[in-house]
Amino acid sequence: MTKSAELYACLCAREFPAQALLRLRPELRDQPCVVMEGVPPLEQVCSLNTKARLLGMTRGMTRVEVDTFPASVVLPRSLKTEAQTRAILLECAGAFSPRVEDRSESIAFLSGIDIAGTGSLFGPPEKLAQSLLQRVRAVGVTATVSVSSNFHAAVCLARDSSLRIAVRVIPLGEEATALANLPVAVLDLTEMQAETFASWGIRTLGMLAALPERDLIARLGQDGKRLRQLARGELPHLFQPVEPGFTLSERIELDSPGEFRDSRQHNLENRRILKTRDRPREF
Repeated sequence: MTKSAELYACLCAREFPAQALLRLRPELRDQPCVVMEGVPPLEQVCSLNTKARLLGMTRGMTRVEVDTFPASVVLPRSLKTEAQTRAILLECAGAFSPRVEDRSESIAFLSGIDIAGTGSLFGPPEKLAQSLLQRVRAVGVTATVSVSSNFHAAVCLARDSSLRIAVRVIPLGEEATALANLPVAVLDLTEMQAETFASWGIRTLGMLAALPERDLIARLGQDGKRLRQLARGELPHLFQPVEPGFTLSERIELDSPGEFRDSRQHNLENRRILKTRDRPREF
């Protein structure tokens, strides 16, 4: 038996704190809404919807700055609601593959799905991605799906917010070309690495991929090699699927309603007889 070629779909829902709350309050979707976290009066905007962004609101705004937009709706962040919505989205992804990896970030839901060998069940990757999006939209969440034979290439493509395309598929062998125009911000860069690339004038993954590997390792160590492989869509990945949580429950099977009622009546009668026997006699 031959092993199926690797193929991954990455499901991404941006502004997840806001989406998790607004899916439960659809009447607010047409209004500018921001989600704030922190202790008053130091709370800040951590997520917002498109309506709020079009007004000029941004993440990191303080409550004082938010109050200058009287038309906006302010919602407190709910980690419990986000956890519930995350579980729902993971269940949606699990409908297409038993192997799902949760890569969620602070303000974005991100999951990788191993879809190798699913063509006979769900059709080509484009069709599977569209079916996944329909299922996600049905629960009130807006998302995008990117597909690639390289796991990290699909993740990088999903993190790019410049293109508003719901489904993007990278043909096999064209990972480097598809990633070339993406900003280096889609990588997990440390603050020092971001400053280093900025000082070198490296702005896109294509520019990073073009750097000589030996010189990059000499300046950044093995992290330089890893980042270059990420930019070229060549870094291998050890898939870590979500394991269902172990729950231990206890169950008792009761008698049928009629038998239970007869048994309870019998017990009451026995208790009444015992009480009568124990009652002292009156003289």
